[in-house]
Amino acid sequence: MKINLEQLELKKLGRDDLRTLVNWAKKEGWNPGINDFEVFWKTDQDGYYGFYLENELMGGGAIVSYNQVFGFMGLFIVDSKFRGLGIGKRLWYLRRDTLLKRLRNGATIGMDGVVEMQDFYEKGGFKIAYREERFKGIGQEVTVSKAISKIETEDFEKVVDFDLHCFGYERKEFLKNWITIPNSKSFKYSESDNLRGYAVIRKVDSGFKIGPLFADGYEVAEELYKACINSAVGKNVYLDIPVINKDAVNLMKKYNTEYTFECARMYYGDFPKIAVNKVFGVTTFELG
Repeated sequence: MKINLEQLELKKLGRDDLRTLVNWAKKEGWNPGINDFEVFWKTDQDGYYGFYLENELMGGGAIVSYNQVFGFMGLFIVDSKFRGLGIGKRLWYLRRDTLLKRLRNGATIGMDGVVEMQDFYEKGGFKIAYREERFKGIGQEVTVSKAISKIETEDFEKVVDFDLHCFGYERKEFLKNWITIPNSKSFKYSESDNLRGYAVIRKVDSGFKIGPLFADGYEVAEELYKACINSAVGKNVYLDIPVINKDAVNLMKKYNTEYTFECARMYYGDFPKIAVNKVFGVTTFELG
């Protein structure tokens, strides 16, 4: 197959084409959440672009804007029958440049890059902030602290504030849908009416995935992790941790989880100021 790359025009994806990207990700074994698509779409309906050949989607990805002060590139995938033609490289650079135009001058862009693509992304201006590893555990019945409870509507502003310190940017629109995503449970750790951490566990294509898991220290993180695995007894439970947080590494060791995969959080521009010691689980590789 011969394609004139210069004639490929980057176009905004519609809702159904975003669903197609998520389905491709499922086939590739990326193990997306079974309801992730809806949250992605609601977060930024102008945040998904791709290439078409005679109205057929060839490939695409997310270039989501968080209030124009932070962008995130994820869900980057080319249909298998169009690979090896140079489409991915052109698509990636056009997505980066289009996202920069969507953001304010000097805004940072984040992404999670797989190992084999990190050199390519670095040539495109991204720098590695820290490595991330995915671990698989098995849900089990455990005793959970009384400080753990379900996140309620009245907790939302506290969750948004806590999330800001761990993510680096406000993402209220995303969070209001993420913590209530179907086939999920969300937990908070409260002490004297103070929120000290929160976590979400959701159904994915195979098993369950925790993300985020943000906490004020190891003890809080462990109780949130226990609440999550307690809600998925006998099922595979995945968690993506920044290995720069040694407490997160120790937590995975304590529960005899299995390493399955890794990538790296990378940024174009200034690194955000985040409390990495509170990040025990990344939210999602697709939108940050």
